[in-house]
Amino acid sequence: MSSSRIVLTGIRAVGRHGANPGERLEPQEFVVDLDLTVDVSEDSLDAMVDYRVVSDAVKSQVENSSFELLETLAEAVARAVYQFSGISRATAVVHKPSAARSMGLEDVSAEATIA
Repeated sequence: MSSSRIVLTGIRAVGRHGANPGERLEPQEFVVDLDLTVDVSEDSLDAMVDYRVVSDAVKSQVENSSFELLETLAEAVARAVYQFSGISRATAVVHKPSAARSMGLEDVSAEATIA
């Protein structure tokens, strides 16, 4: 068995996460990038994780949870993805565009890796 790296970028979801007053009252956009190491045992779609299912799991985690810290959200996303069979390492980078804009920055993000 070998392993391969899969990168999914720009998974968009709306959630209620933040430490500042009122941030969790209104939904905000979050963008998630994933860097996955997957086990490859054969040249078959049935033997691989479905990217759509992974993307849906990311969206569900962002939309159906609520955390103060962006770092905690990134860890929760990485854990949710790591649960899929065949994924041996998951890194999630969660971007919060509204936080970046409010500070005049290009990006604000947090990264977590589960292996």
